[in-house]
Amino acid sequence: MFVTPAYAQATAAPGGAAAFAQFVPLILVFAIMYFLILRPQQRKLRQHRDMVAALKRGDEIITNGGLIGRVVSVRDDEVDVEIAQNVRVRVVRGMISQVVSQAATAAPAAKS
Repeated sequence: MFVTPAYAQATAAPGGAAAFAQFVPLILVFAIMYFLILRPQQRKLRQHRDMVAALKRGDEIITNGGLIGRVVSVRDDEVDVEIAQNVRVRVVRGMISQVVSQAATAAPAAKS
């Protein structure tokens, strides 16, 4: 029934090293998530942004909806795409999933 003061004081205060050791796995999980998920996603987003910025007249594209067409004109946020003869649609630049073929930039050589 008697509790001695020495027995009550036997527990030690938690140390700083033990508290840091509890956060090490959390820090490692975040580092792994960054290198395996976030960094590749940022790279892919940057490549898509560069591809959409480089669109020009004559490029053949595929939209997110599955339409395949040729770029007729390029504006700030939109692109006019010809999906069939005399059938043109306006597409928002962000909805272009890939460029199938680039337009020829060099002028064709004249035959002599």
